[in-house]
Amino acid sequence: MSDDFLRLVSQANPASREYQPANNNNNGYHPSTSVSGPYANSSDPQLLDPFFDDDDDMPDSAFGRPMPMESQESGLPLARSAAPPAGVSKVMLGDGVPQGWNFDDDDLQTSNQRPFQGSHSFPGQASSTLEKSPRKSKKRAWRWPWQREKVLEGERVVALNNRAANAEFISNYVSTSKYNMITFVPKFLAEQFSKYANLFFLFTACIQQIPDVSPTNQYTTIVPLAVVLLASAFKEVQEDLKRHQSDSELNARKAKVLESQGTFEEKKWKDISVGDVVRLESNEFIPADMVLLSSSEPEGLCYIETSNLDGETNLKIKQGSPQTSTMTSPHMVTSLRGSLRSEQPNNSLYTFEGTLELLTSMGTPKQVPLGPDQLLLRGAQIRNTPWLYGLVVFTGHETKLMRNATAAPIKRTAVERQVNVQIVYLFILLLLLSIGSTIGSSIRTWFLSSAQWYLVETTTLSARAKTFIEDILTFIILYNNLIPISLIVTMEVVKFQQAQLINSDLDMYYARTDTPALCRTSSLVEELGQIEYVFSDKTGTLTRNEMEFRMCSIAGIAYADVVDDNRRGDGEDSKGNEDVWRTFAEMKAMLEDNANPFVDPSASGSLTSDADREKEVIGEFLTLLAVCHTVIPEEKDGKLQYQASSPDEAALVAGAELLGYQFHIRKPKSVFVNVLGVSQEFQILNVCEFNSTRKRMSTVVRMPDATIKLFTKGADTVILERLSKNQPYTEKTLAHLEEYATDGLRTLCLASRDISEQEYRQWSTIYDQAASTINGRGDALDQAAELIEKDLFLLGATAIEDKLQEGVPDTIHTLQQAGIKVWVLTGDRQETAINIGMSCRLISESMNLVIVNEETAQGTEEFLSKRLAAIKNQRSTGELELEDLALVIDGKSLTFALEKPISKVFLELAIMCKAVICCRVSPLQKALVVKLVKKNQKAILLAIGDGANDVSMIQAAHVGVGISGVEGLQAARSADVAISQFRYLKKLLLVHGSWSYRRLSKLILYSFYKNITLYMTQFWFSFFNNFSGQIAYESWTLSLYNVVFTLLPPLVIGVFDQFVSARILDRYPQLYILGQKNEFFTSKAFWMWVINALYHSVILFGFSVILWWGDIKQATGYDTGHWFWGTTLYLAVLLTVLGKAALISDIWTKYTVAAIPGSFAFTMVFLPIYAVVAPAIGFSKEYENIAPRLWTDAVFYFVLLLIPIFCLSRDLAWKYYKRTYMPSSYHIAQELQKYNIPDYRPRQEQFQKAIKKVRAVQRMRRNRGFAFSQTENGKQDQAKLIRAYDTSKSDAKPSGY
Repeated sequence: MSDDFLRLVSQANPASREYQPANNNNNGYHPSTSVSGPYANSSDPQLLDPFFDDDDDMPDSAFGRPMPMESQESGLPLARSAAPPAGVSKVMLGDGVPQGWNFDDDDLQTSNQRPFQGSHSFPGQASSTLEKSPRKSKKRAWRWPWQREKVLEGERVVALNNRAANAEFISNYVSTSKYNMITFVPKFLAEQFSKYANLFFLFTACIQQIPDVSPTNQYTTIVPLAVVLLASAFKEVQEDLKRHQSDSELNARKAKVLESQGTFEEKKWKDISVGDVVRLESNEFIPADMVLLSSSEPEGLCYIETSNLDGETNLKIKQGSPQTSTMTSPHMVTSLRGSLRSEQPNNSLYTFEGTLELLTSMGTPKQVPLGPDQLLLRGAQIRNTPWLYGLVVFTGHETKLMRNATAAPIKRTAVERQVNVQIVYLFILLLLLSIGSTIGSSIRTWFLSSAQWYLVETTTLSARAKTFIEDILTFIILYNNLIPISLIVTMEVVKFQQAQLINSDLDMYYARTDTPALCRTSSLVEELGQIEYVFSDKTGTLTRNEMEFRMCSIAGIAYADVVDDNRRGDGEDSKGNEDVWRTFAEMKAMLEDNANPFVDPSASGSLTSDADREKEVIGEFLTLLAVCHTVIPEEKDGKLQYQASSPDEAALVAGAELLGYQFHIRKPKSVFVNVLGVSQEFQILNVCEFNSTRKRMSTVVRMPDATIKLFTKGADTVILERLSKNQPYTEKTLAHLEEYATDGLRTLCLASRDISEQEYRQWSTIYDQAASTINGRGDALDQAAELIEKDLFLLGATAIEDKLQEGVPDTIHTLQQAGIKVWVLTGDRQETAINIGMSCRLISESMNLVIVNEETAQGTEEFLSKRLAAIKNQRSTGELELEDLALVIDGKSLTFALEKPISKVFLELAIMCKAVICCRVSPLQKALVVKLVKKNQKAILLAIGDGANDVSMIQAAHVGVGISGVEGLQAARSADVAISQFRYLKKLLLVHGSWSYRRLSKLILYSFYKNITLYMTQFWFSFFNNFSGQIAYESWTLSLYNVVFTLLPPLVIGVFDQFVSARILDRYPQLYILGQKNEFFTSKAFWMWVINALYHSVILFGFSVILWWGDIKQATGYDTGHWFWGTTLYLAVLLTVLGKAALISDIWTKYTVAAIPGSFAFTMVFLPIYAVVAPAIGFSKEYENIAPRLWTDAVFYFVLLLIPIFCLSRDLAWKYYKRTYMPSSYHIAQELQKYNIPDYRPRQEQFQKAIKKVRAVQRMRRNRGFAFSQTENGKQDQAKLIRAYDTSKSDAKPSGY
């Protein structure tokens, strides 16, 4: 058998080469080295693999063990319940190392050895010419809009320190803009001509070009249409330029990239490519998705803040792999050889699977498993880590952040869609009028031609058919302005102006960060007045994510930062009275002073011993706060800063510092606390971590006096059941807990016990055994902790305030009064979410909570169906009101609830509730919830958030609002409106939204009205002109009607009109319901305006014809003629239409005066000048000699006075009747505003407060939130993390250079 055939088989069959000896031809490397592949430096045509596609990656089994990507945790020594790589058994191999592989950390190939030449899966060092050649990164491949993006399958292989080999990956350039130079024209035109009005005018402009068809000038439609399109294009370009500008700023940011010579070069973000090693320093943003290699911190740890991604400001801990964490200098990193195999780009923020395959000095590959703990995501920020090295794995639009950002959708408002439908109705009306007029013309031609012998008529059938078609087109052109050409551009201009008013509103300007409101998409302003559902993020949107230590209960006595007068007690009562609250300052004074200020020295000795015991308990309580935690202290500018994975923990430690117990140094085995100025060392023996099942954390500590104590803190329910008998403070502590919880504070109980040396030794053995368990290590540790966490002594409780954004409770309450349902979608845990729901008045005390916590799809369906049936039953019997329900559902149950069969049941139940809270939800689930409601409810939805995890939700809703504050600008950039505080939402919706909706409704209906009034007179005239297509008015005067003479009134109404003032809208949020019900822009309103226009046109035309019957003779003896009558009628129509604008204006400003009387005054001056100039220059002959005759005639002025007054008298009478006998809610509000009527609503605040308190206490007994928001993903062992730190040696950190 030939060698070639053997080699062919060995390549085709991975199993056959697993144990092959090294082949000399392959330089002693793995047999697969010379296989042709994307990174091989030489390709031999004879060695092509007939069984595997040549572009495919090498099969995983080629290297003797399966790819450790699927069922594997991060594999770090700190990993909790860490599993060995698949296929490796510790039982069989003893030490867990497969035979024949070298796993020594020191054995990686260094730069002084002969570089590896490259293989299929392990690209070697590229030649120096390749290294220096300028690399062209691919930009995103072009695809047509209808083409689906190709889904990448398999795995991605990134070469280490070999730029040329990574040339196939896309660049790090990102773009969030809507258009570019090539796509602008097609995209813009497609969007504009999706508006039926523009499509119709394009059609009219085309048929106007046909000779002998158009009765008007051939440019009278195409010129205004071009102006309209140019105005819209200008607006779109302005808005998109802002997006381009922010993209350019982002792409031009700088980062330090490692070069092959071992130096760092500053490069723009857009020039960073896959495979680059980047050095990042504290407070810098991460430019691309990177794998953490090493950092300045022990064991490759680093802190990142993901507020840009998920709105969470608490720091997340990431950790480099132990195999790379020792590489703390550039030359060590440049010596790395091998490849990184990872999953393909995807949108999952919380998962990552990859394997770093490093070549040792022997040339054998060594696999280093990677998980989410090593992945640094683009958009996150490095915190409290002087420097780190990261290997770029995903760039540009392949990063997880950009994968979560869906393309900005083209949002169309409900009003715009309605306008499109109304334009179709008007087009049908226009066709009917045109066909009717054409039939009239045909009757004249076919049946009355003998009586009109002086007209040349065609008699052949084909010629008559041609004339019929031409006549239809003629009449379409004649009546085309039934659909107002200026409407679309007026709407655009008005919306743009309304957006400017929002931008310049000082009530929505946040001075602290110098941030005004910013309306980025002006086309959606009227939808702000019709919102029915608000979907809000919690962290950073409702809350500031700042925790503050506010109160505590120690030894049955309540202490607070600030004590209310009603809790303080006064005079004699306060002495020795334990029900009286005290301040932190009093507690500190008591600790510092040996004499107890609260005890009368003349009192009996038993009281003194009580005081001493109380002081002892306070000392132990504060020691527990300063010692039992996983916080790491850092000194910056002489100030101590606490780094914690949970903001609650940091708040508790800061609270202890405030009270004189300052935690300041952490060593691997102990912590140092300044107790009232004296530094004491507490030895940390064991840490039993917090998790959501245990709901507590314990630390076994050797005190400075060598005694051993157990300190435990956790939720009251779990601590109380582990107390010993005869507790002195339980009752009082519980009473205080209820008070704290009623105030919406997050509570924890603190307890301790003494442990004897013997008991500790016995327990320590059990604990160590549990810690060394491989499978089920977490459960074993929990069970070990259970053994010692018993017979505790209750010291007291803490209360932490998760600070809400200013004005949140009031805003949510007002929005609910306005008929808006608020849903909170948060990644936080359930207890925290319910707590915040209570404190921000989303959930009231009277509500019943429906809590869904099911583990299976079937369980979720059964629970939801049962609850829905029960609620429907109670509703039908009248037992339950709408306000009574709030739904709380967690992420797991929500996953099932969003599936097709259950989603309708879930939605039906959710809609019955006044408030809905979804906890532990992913960014995608947020968008899916919004889409579910959007699809099944005919309601307008608003989503508000502040982090990148809210972007998909913001874009899925009809209106997206981003909070541009502390959390970064990802959400604000993608949103339609950006505000800096949640409380501004109230004014944005209730005031600006209501005004915009009302203004636009008036503008659109009035625009239809004014055009129908004028053009229907043209139709009535057809009956008098033999259906010849003769126009009543001069063609340019006709065109100027929309573009000049009646342009200002709708504009001014659209920008400045206020149906009620901002104060009234804020005082009576119920007025907002008018917009939700679409009261002002219904089909009925549209047809009423159309009928009104028809009525006015009949009166105007009828009166003018009667007055001119048989023509009027002037004093000079001349007939007045057609243009004399036509111009008089035109001006009468104009005056009527302007009078109607005056009637519907709710507020008169200087602009209203300029627009309404001003427009008529301008026309009366402009027309005579035009009538003189146009014929003189040969521009238009119709007005020859008309000016001196018309403007001096008394009949002309009589018509202008009489007919408009007669027309509008009906409108005025109807307005009076409607206001007096059938007033709407806003009519009454207008009167309250006009006459400044005081509002004497009975105030029962004290009574309501008392009821609220009772209900709150009842609820809190059932459900109390506790303060722990630590991330617990099972990957990192907090206990081992803190052991890695020695903050007393902070100067010994590597520099990274």
